Amino acid sequence: MTWTPEDVTLRSFDRSDDYHACAELQRDIWGRDFSDVVPSSILKISQKVGGVSAGAFAPDGRLLAFVWGLTGVRHGRPFHWSHMLGVHPEARDLRLGTRLKLLQRDLLLPLGIEEVEWTYDPLEARNAHLNLNHLGAEVVEYVEDMYAGEMGSDLAEGIGTDRFIARWRIASDRVAAILAGTAQPCNPAAFAGAPILGLAAADEKTPLPDAPRVRVEIPASIQAVKAERPDEAPLWRQSTRRAVQHYFARGYRVTAYLREGDLRFYGLERF
Repeated sequence: MTWTPEDVTLRSFDRSDDYHACAELQRDIWGRDFSDVVPSSILKISQKVGGVSAGAFAPDGRLLAFVWGLTGVRHGRPFHWSHMLGVHPEARDLRLGTRLKLLQRDLLLPLGIEEVEWTYDPLEARNAHLNLNHLGAEVVEYVEDMYAGEMGSDLAEGIGTDRFIARWRIASDRVAAILAGTAQPCNPAAFAGAPILGLAAADEKTPLPDAPRVRVEIPASIQAVKAERPDEAPLWRQSTRRAVQHYFARGYRVTAYLREGDLRFYGLERF
């Protein structure tokens, strides 16, 4: 089945079939053995306390993508943790991830929520581009083995669950300007000539350069690497983990996600 963006309707879940379809879609995306499926009851109950359960629907009512998160209080202020964003493989390239995050923002701003956080795999280039370049989120932390194993997920098989925590300041002028297309999320020219840390960084004997800016390479598709060169995939995890943790401990921050031809990099800058 082929859809266009105009075919798809975005809305909050509001009927029983929506919640059950979402539980099933999680298995379609992350694998039939995925052990962290959020059940339909929690998807529904979370809406009662300011959470977001919403989806993208085909004309025939089929659920193609969803976003789900919980709202709570942190440091005395309302706060939203966006736990899941998933798109069916057949519905990729319709920008449903971006559109659902914008719907999420529209639902949360009237509640007085200014910050949203979530995790994503630093090795997933598509997610990095969405989060940092399209949405204007910021990387605030690297967490090793965030979910204590692979959770039965096909996407995490063989590489574990190291994660970046992304913070999205949905009420900020910066994010509003990026979403409106009047500002760029980063300055790629600032990283021209910066040292590149690739697979060699997986070796503890490889020195990590002392420079004001560095580029940490990731594969254009970690899932393709797993399928075609499975022995290489864990090395990408080791190299990015070592490099990012090394530089974060020395006051660097991720300030850019860069795409140069077939190459993909995080730009880290010292502060």
